[in-house]
Amino acid sequence: MILIDTCAIIWDALDPSKLTEKAAAAIEKADRHNALIISDISIWEISMLVKRGRIEIATTSAHFINLLLESRSISVVAISPEIAELPSSFGPEINNDPADRNIAATSLIHNAQLVTADSNLIKSSLLDTIW
Repeated sequence: MILIDTCAIIWDALDPSKLTEKAAAAIEKADRHNALIISDISIWEISMLVKRGRIEIATTSAHFINLLLESRSISVVAISPEIAELPSSFGPEINNDPADRNIAATSLIHNAQLVTADSNLIKSSLLDTIW
């Protein structure tokens, strides 16, 4: 199982050259095996990035996200009580961004490798990351 963080989702859709070869290969392989997941908080993050003008697209954020989900075999994972609880036990090795903490918890609860460029998440001994 591969969990893609928000930046990697965006880069995969809009600028795949920003992904490392290892990350791109992991995404492709997981896509072929229906083993690709994203956290539902990433959908919210993408919408916020579009609203704030940090991502420029020629459509609405909802339409963009639906196209993104249709382009690959992606399952959206909801925040469960276990995912909601776990970030409160993280130490400083997981940064304080609530979305990142939620994505990290999703990775752990679903025993999924995390595709991320986030150096704090990569350095964490808690997570199995790909970059």
